[in-house]
Amino acid sequence: MDEYDIAIIGGGPAGIMAAIAASGTSRVILLEKNSSLGRKLLLT
Repeated sequence: MDEYDIAIIGGGPAGIMAAIAASGTSRVILLEKNSSLGRKLLLT
């Protein structure tokens, strides 16, 4: 079983930026229910 320091729920703009910011010092997992990240970004 893999272990992570931080779990981020949601792959929207804020979740993606939080994962990037935290990944420098921690093991991060980003959980998203849709098949792609940042889906709402494609609408703008």
